[in-house]
Amino acid sequence: MSPQPEGPLPPAHPTPGHPHDEFTSQERGILLALAREAILCTLENREISLQSPSPHLALPRGVFTTIYLRGALRGCVGLVFAVKPLYRNVAETACAAAFEDTRFPPVSREEVPDLALGLSILSPLMPIAADEIETGRHGLLISMAGHRGLLLPQVPVEHGWDRIAFLEQACRKAGLAGDAWKQGARIEAFTAEVFSDQDPR
Repeated sequence: MSPQPEGPLPPAHPTPGHPHDEFTSQERGILLALAREAILCTLENREISLQSPSPHLALPRGVFTTIYLRGALRGCVGLVFAVKPLYRNVAETACAAAFEDTRFPPVSREEVPDLALGLSILSPLMPIAADEIETGRHGLLISMAGHRGLLLPQVPVEHGWDRIAFLEQACRKAGLAGDAWKQGARIEAFTAEVFSDQDPR
């Protein structure tokens, strides 16, 4: 699956050292710095050095990179299916969010100092029954007849959707009828660890 644009995400404020966090504060800093460096290298026509920071960050993982400019969404693109190592996917989605999100003009060099970056690192997809979905915890991927629609876990919280509305909106994101989840559409869920360079240190 090629990088996909996504809607706005609320700023993330996870608790450092939370027992469910997979990534340490140091790893988060490495990934966020890599995302920013990837954008700068593209703007300055420089090659980025993509050496594996650690075995953990080299595991294949899906990720969405979100860019804000002075608090407003400036781009969001992600990879759901993890084929490449996480650190490479972070660099790729950061550049795609900055320069390929068709909802916005490409990021300029002058904007870089005012950009805030956020990452949503996805767990592997898993099939799930509709009544097992927890809003705020699960993201959804709805698939049917070649159509796919994805919504991140933060989205229903931002919009105040309950579980049924979340399912309906994921179906509509796929270009399907809102009740396609009851008509044989495949429902898969994932969780996401969300953090940004605006979080308290």
